[in-house]
Amino acid sequence: MQYQPQETELCGRRIATLGAVNVAQCRKVALLCSERCPGNVILKAYDFARLVRGSEIVIVSGFQSPIEKDCLNILLRGSQRVIICQARKLSSSHLPREWQEAINAGRMLLLSRFYDWQKRVTVELATQRNRFAAEVSEEVLILYAAPGSKTEALGLELLSIGKRVYTFQSGNDSKLISHGATTVLPELLVSSLRGSWEGILDASYNKS
Repeated sequence: MQYQPQETELCGRRIATLGAVNVAQCRKVALLCSERCPGNVILKAYDFARLVRGSEIVIVSGFQSPIEKDCLNILLRGSQRVIICQARKLSSSHLPREWQEAINAGRMLLLSRFYDWQKRVTVELATQRNRFAAEVSEEVLILYAAPGSKTEALGLELLSIGKRVYTFQSGNDSKLISHGATTVLPELLVSSLRGSWEGILDASYNKS
């Protein structure tokens, strides 16, 4: 099947899209993670992906870091709707079979805010992509932000403008937590996403 990107207005700008555009109208949670993270966070990330799979919540991510990719694989095994933000111009060639199936089923949307000449992924474009994923989402889940990383810097930026940020990290060494991110367990977060946010702050743990 031939897939043809289109232009759609989202967050006040015209962007390239491919797939189920109506997915963007649902409640969205951006998923971000550093390239490397501790084993206990990895397990929580997998738990979250399994628990949220099949819910009405749309997960938004570049799905580029290893843990993000693993979460995407878990999500696509169910009926989860996802938005993949690309860190280059939107390309419809060589789409993985699983992506094609999800697009055909109306549960995947590809987005790109970049121009035709931006064909290669760079660190700067990846950072802009992650910022865009957070911008189009109501909440942000940062699985883990390594100290001094661009993911941590983005998380601090989001917190400074009042974005609701959650993390599976814990401990006083996390700048995200000390600047206002809420540490939650996967099951608590998914339960809250499925219902209301009432009580999530009281039920959070290791809040510094």
